Amino acid sequence: MTPTTARARFTDLLAAEWIKLWSLRSTGWSLLAGALAVLGINVGTAYDHYKYWDQYDESSRAAFLRNDIGLVDAFTANSGMVLVLVLGAIGAVAVTGEYGSGLIRTTLAAVPARRSVMAAKALVVTAVTAVFGTALALVSFLLTQVVLDGRDAGLTLGHPGALRLVLASGLLAPVAALVGMALGAVARHSAASVVAATGLLLMVPLFLSEDRYLTAVLRHAQPFTAWQRLADFGRFGEVAHPWTTGGAWLVYLVWALGAAALAVTVVHRRDQ
Repeated sequence: MTPTTARARFTDLLAAEWIKLWSLRSTGWSLLAGALAVLGINVGTAYDHYKYWDQYDESSRAAFLRNDIGLVDAFTANSGMVLVLVLGAIGAVAVTGEYGSGLIRTTLAAVPARRSVMAAKALVVTAVTAVFGTALALVSFLLTQVVLDGRDAGLTLGHPGALRLVLASGLLAPVAALVGMALGAVARHSAASVVAATGLLLMVPLFLSEDRYLTAVLRHAQPFTAWQRLADFGRFGEVAHPWTTGGAWLVYLVWALGAAALAVTVVHRRDQ
């Protein structure tokens, strides 16, 4: 009888992809650097408000509380851009690192089911970045509110919009990582993938105005703009074409599923 090779179980593929992700030195260092940068920006912003609180007049202080600026300090737009940049790069390198080292040949020789391999990679990347992003958003919220509590301006997680801000900020991480992963599968080059992810996720929304309906719809369909809607950074003024938080959550879902599907399809149809 001819011995047969046991087919790899999907749990084995998940374990292998977990090991490969953390075997990349850039993964741990990038997450650490990203976390420190995000916390530094947000806590620094909150501390600036704390430090100069006495220099604000009474109406400015009232406006700070009325407009929930504490939520803005909890996860600022600048920190959101840093998160997208770092996580997009991590997602891209999770794929391109394997192509660059040649490990992909060994992987696909051992497991010819390319779609299963890439699906496992996508699930591992999603799980790791979702936990990282949510934990980071929660820690950032708690630290910034501790700082603001020194001026009786801190908020709790029970405050309207606070929990949504934490979840939206946390889940922006896996969305960015999956987009980077998809671009990495297409380009197979680290630098090109990172640049493409940065341009797609952060630069494109800058060229889309909300003054016209069509460009407003296209802008609202971008993940970073969806995060801004969920974080409710538009609370300070009326927009020409408003949209819903439900629509913003849908943007997250479509981009995440679309990016994962693209990565799986590209790897299945292209040569090593």
